[in-house]
Amino acid sequence: AEQKEIGTFIENEQAQARVHSSIHSFTGICWDKCVTSTPSTSFSRAESTCLANCVDRFLDSSLFMVKQIENRRQ
Repeated sequence: AEQKEIGTFIENEQAQARVHSSIHSFTGICWDKCVTSTPSTSFSRAESTCLANCVDRFLDSSLFMVKQIENRRQ
């Protein structure tokens, strides 16, 4: 039983690491794409909109890919 718990713990930690890696990745991509001026205390309206859309598209794409993988496993 302890081996199974350790295995589950490791799987959960690996999943968290993948999520953190994805967040880091799309943060960099969206920042480079959307932030065109020198950062100040706030983003311009265009930058805010671009960042929100960029993150939304990234998440939509990621969810689509996960669903496709799950469908192929079944």
